[in-house]
Amino acid sequence: MNKKINESNYNKKRSREILFGSFLIITSFLLFVSLSSYFFTWEYDQSNINKILDRNIKSENLLKKIGAEISHIFVYKGFGASSLIFSLLLFVTGLSLFFEFKKLSLLNTWSWGLYYTILLSLILSQIKTVFPFLGGTVGYETSDFIIDYTGVIGFWSIILFLTLFSMVIHFKILPKKIEADFWKKEKKGGGPSDEKETESEINESIISNKENLDDDKDYVETLIESANYREAKEKDDEVVMEISKNKEEETVEDISGNLVKKYGEFDPTLELSGYISPNLEQLKDYGSGSIKIDEKELESNKNTIIETLRNYKIEIAKIKANIGPTVTLYEIVPAAGIRISKIKNLEDDIALSLSALGIRIIAPIPGKGTVGIEVPNNNPTIVSMKSVIASQKFQNAEMELPIAFGKTISNETFTVDLVKMPHLLMAGATGQGKSVGLNVILTSLLYKKHPSEVKFILVDPKKVELNIYNKIERHYLAKLPNSEESIITDNKKVIYTLNSLCIEMDNRYELLKNAMCRNIREYNQKYKSRKLNPDNGHRFLPYIVLVVDEFADLIMSAGKEVETPIARLAQLARAIGIHLIIATQRPSVNVITGIIKANFPARIAFRVTSKIDSRTILDVSGADQLIGRGDMLYTQGNELIRIQCAFVDTPEVEKISEFIGSQKGYPDAHLLPEFLGEENEIGEINIEDRDELFEEAAKVIVVAQQGSASLIQRKLKLGYNRAGRIIDQMEAAGIVGPFEGSKARQVLVPDLITLEQFLRNDS
Repeated sequence: MNKKINESNYNKKRSREILFGSFLIITSFLLFVSLSSYFFTWEYDQSNINKILDRNIKSENLLKKIGAEISHIFVYKGFGASSLIFSLLLFVTGLSLFFEFKKLSLLNTWSWGLYYTILLSLILSQIKTVFPFLGGTVGYETSDFIIDYTGVIGFWSIILFLTLFSMVIHFKILPKKIEADFWKKEKKGGGPSDEKETESEINESIISNKENLDDDKDYVETLIESANYREAKEKDDEVVMEISKNKEEETVEDISGNLVKKYGEFDPTLELSGYISPNLEQLKDYGSGSIKIDEKELESNKNTIIETLRNYKIEIAKIKANIGPTVTLYEIVPAAGIRISKIKNLEDDIALSLSALGIRIIAPIPGKGTVGIEVPNNNPTIVSMKSVIASQKFQNAEMELPIAFGKTISNETFTVDLVKMPHLLMAGATGQGKSVGLNVILTSLLYKKHPSEVKFILVDPKKVELNIYNKIERHYLAKLPNSEESIITDNKKVIYTLNSLCIEMDNRYELLKNAMCRNIREYNQKYKSRKLNPDNGHRFLPYIVLVVDEFADLIMSAGKEVETPIARLAQLARAIGIHLIIATQRPSVNVITGIIKANFPARIAFRVTSKIDSRTILDVSGADQLIGRGDMLYTQGNELIRIQCAFVDTPEVEKISEFIGSQKGYPDAHLLPEFLGEENEIGEINIEDRDELFEEAAKVIVVAQQGSASLIQRKLKLGYNRAGRIIDQMEAAGIVGPFEGSKARQVLVPDLITLEQFLRNDS
């Protein structure tokens, strides 16, 4: 299909080039006729210039009044007789487009063309003829200006330099080349003196012309052979042997370069080339986003912190306030001899003194010799999704899957790459911002990536959180074949989808192995460079992001059937572009198990109710001291970062979905490999109902000794559904064994001879 699309795009491009080239060729001819005619009709036509609308006035130009007007602009007001070069440039450009001359550099041709137009205009302006403006107004005024400042001698010196410049740079006419050409011409004349020439003279000539080997290679080789011949001739009674040196055949190191030159790099966005990403109009502005500084509040908190610490005989050498949108960080430098653990134990006492929830002490701050005390602001600032999307940090992020979570305590937009995580675990109590956090992730990717580059699998057991993304099904969503709904709400379909993702993962690893690539980025770059053949099953691989809104419900209802494929995907899928985002409101150890935590180094914790829940998510306490409403802690296996999550409301997400959904999309959602549950038994299938490619597919399976629908799909170029039905028919016939999860079926027929005998007996 990609091949047909590429051919169609190439044909459209060539059609436009041929039409535009034809237009330029005809235009160049008409321009040449009008300019040439002007030199004979200018005296009559010049008095009627700018009267083109008056039909009573006639023109003697071959192209009449339009020709007279255009010629007046080019010749009289422009560059004079050298304006004819423009018609030549248009003609060359038209031929290049019409016949697809790839080696011709149009930019270089036009640059030198304009150079010679100006140079010739300057020269012609000083030649007095019957035609008063042979150099045009541009040439006359420019030369007059130069002569005023440098005189006539200076003017012609400049002209001489410009002429030499073109000879040396453009035509590569060098003194040694002129000398070599003259000497070569003399040698071709022959004569007695030729035979008397010594070997040293020949060698001197060769060395002197060494710089021009590329321009006169054949001639130098002739001189070398001539020198060898004469040296051998001078020796008595020796047989002269002529050595013919065969030229090595030229080779092409990268054959894919020919395809790239012909069609250009493969562009996955061409099928939806008219797609427009959402803009900031879909997002709501919740104010300027600037932080309001309450100096009285800052001073009061500072005094309270100092007083509370002094009550416990802890002196402070220095204190600094770092104001964020919802939390202010007070960095303190304790006096010498103060134990850090003593300050850490005063967390509750400081919270009591400040009469505030969400006090968190960082002792010490990583990378700094200070202790941090985070205190919530009395008047927090809303961090809008619009402000983080519009930030330069997000817009200029050179990441594969950039996500703008919100703003840090230092009021900087916090942007991370999902590919580097490579999976994300989110947890928090009900109503603390978890669902908004998922919308922030999805919105970030929708604003940054084209539909061909990323696909989402949305799992929503609650059935109400993610259904707002239904409208982008044909653009960004992926689903199982024959599935009516793109948002997965049924637990059984979740199991099928996860196992289908495992099949997709295995298929992608097979493609990477055949392409000799280590990850999806290398593979896609190789495919774009047309180094991989689509006829061999290769295709552009979009990133796939699985989002599960309530993981606890799946674990409680399905258990190992969900945990096993999730763990397998988390362990293996990062290299082939499958990334998982799992959210839950119940961070207990039977939901977030050790296997899950081991494979999800990137974690986000919203406010939870106990230190135990915080340790279950982050392995440390702290999430229990957050203030809610999007206040969160993020870790990627090292330090904790406190972030105010951006706020994106449901109406904003609906506007984005409507904007995307109203545009032209793919015929259907991105289809995942079909997965048949183990309970789907294959009954007896009538021989007459077998697929017409049954025997051919059976031979493919037996030769490969691998019973998988994806193999039949690649080899016979079938859809996955048809390939799956053929596999079912083979199982009923006894050629392959039963379904074994994500593994390929066992092939029960050892070779083709046995298969042919089996098919004859079966018929």
